[in-house]
Amino acid sequence: MSATNINVLFSDSGVIQARLTSPLLNRYSGNDACMEFPKGFTVYVFDSVRNVTSTIKANYGKRKELDRVMQARGNVIVRNEKKNEQLNTEQLTWDEKNHRIYSTVKIKITSPDKVLYGDGIESNEDFTRYTIINPTGQMMVKKDSL
Repeated sequence: MSATNINVLFSDSGVIQARLTSPLLNRYSGNDACMEFPKGFTVYVFDSVRNVTSTIKANYGKRKELDRVMQARGNVIVRNEKKNEQLNTEQLTWDEKNHRIYSTVKIKITSPDKVLYGDGIESNEDFTRYTIINPTGQMMVKKDSL
């Protein structure tokens, strides 16, 4: 099945957790059921009162329906709207069941006071707590925090 200009809601126990939009969706059924987004997608992650906490965008995506895992490739951008931080990478995995996002390729995180680089990342899905693999970069440190 194919559809254009789609808008999909993801919920857990009746609570909307995320919304996915895409110009094109190809859905495949069977044992390996999946949704493919060959023209890219945007995911909006919500808090408990439906405020957007983060967004995930990419040029390509594929979501395995049974596993509830989404792979994103090509100019992947994750934004934490509360902290005004942005993650840039070329590959990212979103594990919906465990509410985690991770990447094992080069990453860049930009925030108002720092730019960090790494060889990968693991984060909660709203990108508020994360661990960078082999971090490098410069940041401002308050004198009294040393």
